[in-house]
Amino acid sequence: MYGPYDHSWMLGGGMLLGGLWMLLIWGIPLLVLFALLKYLFARPRGSAGREIKPASATPLDILKEAYARGEIGRDEYLQKRDDLLEK
Repeated sequence: MYGPYDHSWMLGGGMLLGGLWMLLIWGIPLLVLFALLKYLFARPRGSAGREIKPASATPLDILKEAYARGEIGRDEYLQKRDDLLEK
């Protein structure tokens, strides 16, 4: 019925189509795994490609921390807070 060159059931592809299917079966999951690992272990970066640095404390934050630690009194805190907010 079928001769050596009449493989119409393989659409003339034979091993070529088998190799493409193997690439799809192995390649896509490997690419997804690679992308997932890169997403999980990459450092967060800003839109310009630079690393995102934690926000530095403002002078008002430092003043609040000093007041919370008891290093300055209430009157001094209020006076310095007003001075900072006037700027």
